[in-house]
Formats: sequence, C-alpha cells, structure tokens
Amino acid sequence: MPIRGKKYKSVVVNIDKLNRYNFSDAIKLMLDCHVAKFDETVDIAVRLSVDPRHADQMVRGTVALPHGVGKTVRVLVFAKGEKEKEALDAGADYAGSDEYVEKIQGGWLEFDKTIATPDIMGTVSKLGRVLGPRGMMPNAKLGTVTFDVGKAVQEIKAGKIEFKVEKAGIVHAPMGKVSFGPEKITDNVSAFMDTILRLKPPASKGTYLKSIAISTTMGPGIKIDPLFTKELFNQQ
Repeated sequence: MPIRGKKYKSVVVNIDKLNRYNFSDAIKLMLDCHVAKFDETVDIAVRLSVDPRHADQMVRGTVALPHGVGKTVRVLVFAKGEKEKEALDAGADYAGSDEYVEKIQGGWLEFDKTIATPDIMGTVSKLGRVLGPRGMMPNAKLGTVTFDVGKAVQEIKAGKIEFKVEKAGIVHAPMGKVSFGPEKITDNVSAFMDTILRLKPPASKGTYLKSIAISTTMGPGIKIDPLFTKELFNQQ
C-alpha cells in the first residue's frame, strides 16, 4: 500500500468511504480535500458496463469542455500551402509537412496534439509507431483529420479533449484545475457526462454507468452515485 502523508491523512477522514455522494457534494468535498501547494488537476473516472474488446462496445470520443482543462495545449498541424497558413492563423503552434515528419522521426516531440489534412495522411502514416502508442496520431473519427484545420485548432485550444474506454471498462478524463472552483468544474463534468451518455453503445447490457469517482492529482478519490447524473444536468 502507498505511504500517505500527514496532509492526506488529515483530509481523508472527512470522506465517508461507504457513502456515494451527489455531484455537488462530491465536488465541494474534493476541493476541501485539496492538499498540494500546486494547482492540482481534477480527474474523473467512470466505470461503464461495456467490454472494449468488442468493437460494438467501444466508447471513444471528444468533448469540448466549457472552461477547458487549465493548461496550454501545443498543437502541430500537418498541412501544406493555404491550409498551413490557416492553421497558424488559428493559433497552431507548428504547421508544415515533410519537415515535421522528419523532425519527429529524429526524436522531436515538443507538442501535445496533432491535426492533419486528409491529403497528407499518407506521409503522416509513417509516424504511426511513434504517435500511435502516445495517443497523438490524427484520427478522422476524432475530428483531427480534416480540411477545416482552423476550426479544429480553435476547438483544441479552447478545451476539446479526447477520451477512450480502457480495457477494464473505465474512462479517465481531466476536468480542469482546483483553481476553477465548483461552478466551472461542475460545468465541465456536466458536458463530459452528457457526452458519455450519448455515446452509450446499443450492445451495452445492464446498468451503463456502474460507478463514478472524482479526485485531485494528490487527493483521495470520492465516489459519486451514478443515479445523481440527471440531477447534474438540472443544475445547469
């Protein structure tokens, strides 16, 4: 078992481990249990009644969080000509084609997200072994393979995140920073949960939302009763 510090132990006693909180109480309690000196990230974990080993039960998508995630996202766009200029005008940190493919093959990875125009994916596919395992490969299903690069860049810069269910049926996602306060975090959580519900696979059996937990980077996890999800939307 991990060794916990005094600050952690001093706040964890305030959490009823047998209780399943509503979203409002859980978010407030989570912020009260903030122990680190830095601005911790708020994370949510949702266990779903799906088996991602089956393609018809895969839950994967994107959501534009109303208040972003509280960090600067460096965006690289693979494009040529006018689309390269469009990407840079929209706020992309880097834009180009062959020169960036070569840089990445040489070990350069100073970016967080990538976008590509469809006509250049043949070249970008060479980077599959490098970008794929890191979850950074452009993907048409996630809106990052598109000719509308300006819009794609703006969405990512504004707080659009990607998520994918893991082998154990759990989806993890950042919901912002502790400094956001309860209202902004609630807005982000609401947008995320709404998207999760809309992506429910027809093949999912039983109770789709099995469990939900929210926590800060260094703080304890707080369990939320999935039955309160509808109440979350009513708060907006």
